[in-house]
Amino acid sequence: MPSEAPGFLDVHAHFVADSYVRQAREAGHELPDGVPAWPSWSAKAHLELMDRCGIETSMLSVSSPGIHFGDDTAARRLAREVNEAGAETVRENPGRFGLFASLSLPDVDGALAEIAYAFDTLAADGVVLETNTHGTYLGNPRLEPVWAELDRRGAVVFLHPTSPVCWEQSALGRPRPMVEFVFDTARTVTDLLMSGTLDRYRDLTVIVPHCGGALPVLADRIDGFMRMFMPQDQEGPGALDQLGRLYYDLAGPALPRQLPALLSLVGADRILYGSDHCWTPAAGVEAHVAGLDAAPAPGAAASWRALTTENARRILPRANF
Repeated sequence: MPSEAPGFLDVHAHFVADSYVRQAREAGHELPDGVPAWPSWSAKAHLELMDRCGIETSMLSVSSPGIHFGDDTAARRLAREVNEAGAETVRENPGRFGLFASLSLPDVDGALAEIAYAFDTLAADGVVLETNTHGTYLGNPRLEPVWAELDRRGAVVFLHPTSPVCWEQSALGRPRPMVEFVFDTARTVTDLLMSGTLDRYRDLTVIVPHCGGALPVLADRIDGFMRMFMPQDQEGPGALDQLGRLYYDLAGPALPRQLPALLSLVGADRILYGSDHCWTPAAGVEAHVAGLDAAPAPGAAASWRALTTENARRILPRANF
C-alpha cells in the first residue's frame, strides 16, 4: 500500500462477546447458520489486523443470527447489552471503531426504544437489521413505525443476511452463508421494493452487503415484475432506479466476478469497503485487501481505497474519523 493511500473505512465488521455467544448457544445456535464454530474476537486482535491491512476505521455490528431468539423481553435485554458493549469499544478506541446498533425486531416497541437509546445516548453511527427475523422480512407492514423513525433521523441502515426460515430444506445441509445469505439479501431488498418502503423513506442511507448478494443478476427481472404487479396506489420509481440509490459493500469474494456485476447496476459512488471480519478470518481479510489494492479502480479514482473511503465518509458524518 503506498504511504499516501488512505486507510479503508470498513462498513461491514463484526464483534462477538462471550455473553452473546453463550446466550445464542443456549437458544440453539451451537453452529451458527451451519458454520462449524463461533469465531473469537477481541478489539486488540481486530486493531492489529486493521493496522496490517491499512484499515483506518471499522464499523462494528452483530452478525447473524442476530439478537432475537424468540422472546421479546430477552431480545430487548440482549440488544441493550451488545450495544453498550460496542459503544464501550468505540469510546476506548477513538477514531478506530464505530457502531451499528442492534434492534429487537420484530418487536417494534422494543426496537423504537433502542433506536432512541442507541442514537441519543450511545451516539451510534447507524443500525444493523437482519434480512429477516423468524420469517418477518423488512418490508412487512408491522415494521412501518421503525422505518418511519429511522427515516426521521436520517439513519444509516446496514442490512445483514441471515438464514431463511426454510433453511432446513433449502440449504441441503450446507453452511447457509454460502448460498442462502446472498438470496436472503435479494429477498428482503425485493420486499422493501415491492412494499414501497424504500420509495416512502428517502432520507435513509441503506447499505446492502456482499456486493448486493444476488441483486445485480436479478435486478432486471425484479424491475419487470414490479412494473407488472405493483398496486396502482404504489406506483413509483422502478426497481433499477431505487437500487441505484442504495450503497453496497465489497465483503466476500468481490473479484473477479461479483464487483463487475455490481458496477453494471450502480455507479462507483455507491461502493463501500467491507471485510466481514471476524466471521471472515484474518487471512481472508488480508487476501481480499490485497486483491482490491491490485485491481484498477474505475474512472479517475486513484484506488479502491480512495474511492470507497471517500464514499463512506460522505454517508457517515457522525463517525470520528
